[in-house]
Amino acid sequence: MNIILFGAPGAGKGTQSALLIEKLGMYQVSTGDLFRAAIKNKTELGIKAQSYMDKGQLVPDSVVIGMVEEVLKSGVRDFILDGFPRTVPQAEALDELLNKLSISISKAIFLEVPKQELMGRLTGRRVCKNCGAVYHIVSKPSKLEDVCDSCGGQVVQRNDDKAEVIEARLKNYDEYTSPLKDYYTKSHKFVELDGNRATEIVFSDLKKVIS
Repeated sequence: MNIILFGAPGAGKGTQSALLIEKLGMYQVSTGDLFRAAIKNKTELGIKAQSYMDKGQLVPDSVVIGMVEEVLKSGVRDFILDGFPRTVPQAEALDELLNKLSISISKAIFLEVPKQELMGRLTGRRVCKNCGAVYHIVSKPSKLEDVCDSCGGQVVQRNDDKAEVIEARLKNYDEYTSPLKDYYTKSHKFVELDGNRATEIVFSDLKKVIS
């Protein structure tokens, strides 16, 4: 089964995707991870993507769609699209791409979390610059301040997790991504889940949806 997993920044898409990969053997296609890898390697695409992400803006459609097409052409199946599509035009372009590749999407699942909770999750998030391990200053701090438990690398706050940037990201989400609910409702693929619950409870409901 191929699914799209939606939610505002901090809604838990990455956490739930990791569980789907671990427990069900699914494959994650995360545009955010693709961009961050490009940024870390300082590729031409990474530098371009960084300029948009640091401002809380969306990366241009042509760049995102090209990256997704490259991954899907490699033959992956039982995948989770995480972070794409973000807009109705992207969804339309994705449908065209999937038709061309003879691939179908079964469900478009939205994780809903209140804005105040999202702000707390994101402003407190910290990431290891070396291995990418994720921490939170309240719910999951590293044992030594600013030092990764796994590799000893430096733990930092990402530029796109700063309060002013988060506000812009959430505004973008409301403006551009929320209309996708109507888009996928019309195709009978839309599912909404309460993401403001314990991780294991959300995952249990998620499994029921895709089973």
